[in-house]
Amino acid sequence: MGRDKHHLRERLKHARASLTTEERAEKSRAIAGTLLGLLEGFDTVMVYVSKEPEVETSGLIEALLERGIEVVVPIIQRETRTLRLSYLEDTGVLLPSTFNVPEPVGHEIPADGGVIGAAVIPLIGFDDHCHRLGYGAGYYDRFLGTHTSVLRIGIAFACQRAARIPSEAHDIPLHCIVTEDGITRSG
Repeated sequence: MGRDKHHLRERLKHARASLTTEERAEKSRAIAGTLLGLLEGFDTVMVYVSKEPEVETSGLIEALLERGIEVVVPIIQRETRTLRLSYLEDTGVLLPSTFNVPEPVGHEIPADGGVIGAAVIPLIGFDDHCHRLGYGAGYYDRFLGTHTSVLRIGIAFACQRAARIPSEAHDIPLHCIVTEDGITRSG
């Protein structure tokens, strides 16, 4: 299964990378618009901070902050392959860190995962059953495995859809995936 995931991951990364900067920006705005409606009513939301060529999340984060929603961002703990959590009050404090992912380096405000109502999660690929193909290290699966009440929302470009994502026992499916084409719900 590892080989299947590797080949699929490479194919979907290539599809995502083939989008132009302008296409990614336009599609990211559409995804953020859908997400804002989906996140209505939540007090605290975890949102990954994007890096190229992922779905851009800075506009979403700014919009959530403007609406008074508390934003929590994950910080990668490479040694333990876990996520540490921090509130984010100002996107200006984000600096490229582990794996070049922007993090609030030197400006962390520790957050408890138990307060998170919904989590916006990155992915490389997904299928119609909301199985997620991530980057392969299991950071988000570990987080989601211990925070089972969180609404699990993946975001991706429509070109990242696959017919089937191979799934193992430790892979946590998402409740829904938002693309520029709309929402795919599990079940």
